[in-house]
Amino acid sequence: MCLAVPMRLREIRADGMGLGELDGAEHEIDLSLVAEPHVGDFVIVHAGYAIEKLDEREADERIALFTELAKDLQTP
Repeated sequence: MCLAVPMRLREIRADGMGLGELDGAEHEIDLSLVAEPHVGDFVIVHAGYAIEKLDEREADERIALFTELAKDLQTP
C-alpha cells in the first residue's frame, strides 16, 4: 500500500523538480502535476510526485493523523 503524504516545498529547481520536507527529512519530488507551485507551499506527495496543493491547516491535520496512526501501530 502506498500513502500520499503532505510535505512543505523547500526548493523549486529549473528542471521542474523540487525539494520537499517532512519532519526534517528532505525528498526530491516532481512538480509537473501541480499548477504554480511556490516555495513554502504544502503539497501531497505520492510516489515521488506532488499531486495536490493544500493549505497549512489541512497539512497539519493530515500530519497529525499520520502521527496518531504511527502511535497506534507501535502500541502492542
